[in-house]
Amino acid sequence: MIDLYQVTKVYGETVALHQTDISLQTGKTTVLIGPSGCGKSTLLRIIVGLTQPSSGSAHFAGVELNRKTVRRIRRRMGYVIQEGGLFPHLTARENATLMARHLGWRKETIKVRVEETAALVALPASCLDRYPVHLSGGERQRVSLMRALFLDPDLLLLDEPLGALDPIIRHGLQEELRLIFRKLRKTVVLVTHDMAEAAFFGDKIMLLKDGRIVQSGKLRDLLDNPTDSFVELFIRAQRSIPFEKDR
Repeated sequence: MIDLYQVTKVYGETVALHQTDISLQTGKTTVLIGPSGCGKSTLLRIIVGLTQPSSGSAHFAGVELNRKTVRRIRRRMGYVIQEGGLFPHLTARENATLMARHLGWRKETIKVRVEETAALVALPASCLDRYPVHLSGGERQRVSLMRALFLDPDLLLLDEPLGALDPIIRHGLQEELRLIFRKLRKTVVLVTHDMAEAAFFGDKIMLLKDGRIVQSGKLRDLLDNPTDSFVELFIRAQRSIPFEKDR
């Protein structure tokens, strides 16, 4: 579904992303992981069309993402940014239905879709007419996910969607998100800094450092066959990953 050919991104003297080639399989979850500043969010923003590559090209279902095509293609993508990114002056319902209303959907169609997506993300109906300030962190993330899923996108992109939540809420949402991914069979790209979370979600994990993908594969590949000392060090720094007893 997503193909990147020799894509780079440069900001002034800083190379955020070195030449990168990626092909993401339809219906699978790919996780981008690495330390802060490694290029994972830049890569996600190129995939979603928010950032144009400095060189190379990004393609969605065979169509190049550029200024002429990006608006049309992005309607086939759902995007969840860090901490949700809800508009504070809109209710949960208004946030979730924003694009559908912009596109002129019928009110009855929107009403049905609100019920479907709220049930899918387990958001209580009592939350729909509240403003974000009156919702918990977990509820705000459910609304953000509702908004991302509302147009039934082919591709779902999530930039550290659970990073700001407390561990108990995060654990519950991880379970629910994985069930949603499997039920809908969406193509998913997820950014995280947590290797346990990457292993939980990812059909494929891509570990980045300094704007380069240094290794990709399943967690077992990274554990058993690290390509260099950085891969081994990064995984060892993740205290939530079992190494010996549960291998």
